[in-house]
Amino acid sequence: MKVTSYRRPSGGDFAFTPENKAKADGYIARYPEGRQASAVLWLLYLAQDQNGGSIAQAQIDYVAGYLDMAPIRVHEVASFFTMINEGAIGRHHIQVCRTTSCWLRGSDEISKACLEEAGIAKLGGTSADGAFTVSEVECLGACANAPMFQVNDREYYEDLTPETARAVIRALREGQALQPGSQSGRVTSEPPRDGRRTLLADAG
Repeated sequence: MKVTSYRRPSGGDFAFTPENKAKADGYIARYPEGRQASAVLWLLYLAQDQNGGSIAQAQIDYVAGYLDMAPIRVHEVASFFTMINEGAIGRHHIQVCRTTSCWLRGSDEISKACLEEAGIAKLGGTSADGAFTVSEVECLGACANAPMFQVNDREYYEDLTPETARAVIRALREGQALQPGSQSGRVTSEPPRDGRRTLLADAG
């Protein structure tokens, strides 16, 4: 029987900081002996955060060596999940949800507005000044407040229109303070405060 060989990970100059190494070891400890590879996504996310928001071959190799995995297996995980960025991104990563609820509520128009306001030609691109990357992702879990986008894996901006999406990007560019959450003025996921008590707009 042929035994498949693979390139051993090199890792380059990248290494976890002591703080991230402690976190990585904690993630690995959650899994049974011999199943340390189950922590690969956690470690990729740590490596990405330490590397300024993206990963390259050095981080893939380092995580592979840390978990005794083939680099190609780590790359398969990194290339599947949209929260792992293989390549440099802008300071503000605008991730537009395109799954059913958001699509039905106009996510295509939100993506178009974001690209135009950020000065980017196509999805996945980065503006010339390095300020913005705009991409589309799958469900971000805010279906009741569709359409929405996420900025830098941390803040949700919901109940968007093309106009409010543009306003958020302008505010980010100018360094203005922003209030995440609903951009329509409603509180969290409560119904709109327009007097209706059923789903029918004309209900009394």
